[in-house]
Amino acid sequence: MLSRASGAEARRTVSAWEGYTPTPLVQLDALATREGVAAIAYKQEAARFGLNSFKALGGAYAALRLLARLASQRSGAPVSEAAILAGDHADFAAGVTLCCATDGNHGRSVAWGGRMFGCRVVIFLHADVSQAREDAIRAYGAEIVRTPGNYDDSVRAADKAAAENGWFVVSDTSYPGYTEVPRDVMQGYAIMVEEAIDALPLPPTHVFIQGGVGGLAAAVTATLWEAYGPQAPRIVVVEPETAGCLYESARAGEPVAVHGSLETIMAGLACGEPSLIAWPVLHQGADAFMLITDTDAADTMRLLASGAAGPKLVAGESGVAGLAGFLALDPATRAGLGIDAASRLLVFGSEGDTDPQVFQEITGRSGDALRAEGAL
Repeated sequence: MLSRASGAEARRTVSAWEGYTPTPLVQLDALATREGVAAIAYKQEAARFGLNSFKALGGAYAALRLLARLASQRSGAPVSEAAILAGDHADFAAGVTLCCATDGNHGRSVAWGGRMFGCRVVIFLHADVSQAREDAIRAYGAEIVRTPGNYDDSVRAADKAAAENGWFVVSDTSYPGYTEVPRDVMQGYAIMVEEAIDALPLPPTHVFIQGGVGGLAAAVTATLWEAYGPQAPRIVVVEPETAGCLYESARAGEPVAVHGSLETIMAGLACGEPSLIAWPVLHQGADAFMLITDTDAADTMRLLASGAAGPKLVAGESGVAGLAGFLALDPATRAGLGIDAASRLLVFGSEGDTDPQVFQEITGRSGDALRAEGAL
């Protein structure tokens, strides 16, 4: 499903985009000392392409791949992604409508990609997505459709609208009959993992990674498997206690959906159904699954913003979930995972202040104020 060879292709493509630069891998030395481990490395994605999250690597890359495939089918000859990006098929792209459902960050990536590649984009938002996240998506020229229910309901609404209108879905989750585009999304995410591998002085022993539908966690797991082989780190998947579809799937040994509003401050992780192609990777590759509270996430945001962990970081609610999971462990569970004074942890800060108002309410500071003080 995923490979480092395909990941290298994705990295070559995305690294050619204007504004690409690897995001920083920040060492949280003070926190590592406090927690009695050798190192905690935090991959800070807040500045990725100006979109404030790692999602820029997934949705836009998958949209470009999809447009190249569609243009190739129309012309009867291969059309490269570079040709789409250069505008050589602008008339064709202008007639294509992309759509997706989102909790915020993925839709922003698809909208940004649509503007870059010259196609129409329609984004489906469920009732709990904040106005700030809607405004951030609309700023890239996307049309917004609000739907009742939760994230999974909006996924179904987007799929139905696409079938009825001849649109093309660029989703970060997969379901029966729909796997190719989500695979490209996940392969885009792997760019972030490869950057972390390049920057690490030693392989990590443990990775705590946030769940959601599982696409990010599976991309991290698969890339680290292939990169490190027998020395691959232990993987712990972290989810909100209100939206633990991967946790429940692990308990059942097969994909399980959770229902209800799924409401949590970790908006990007408010997902009730595992991705069809992500789950097999996690079922085989993840060592543990855990749930955290909103309080755990908020406390971690404040810790990182304060500078008590290391350099000050502007870290969003979903972005801190992996680190919050580690910090929430009791001593017995840490020991069971083999975490000790020699452990080297890697976590992915997958977003910055994607909802500035929520960030300020939780931390007591605005992201802009922190950045003015040199925060990353």
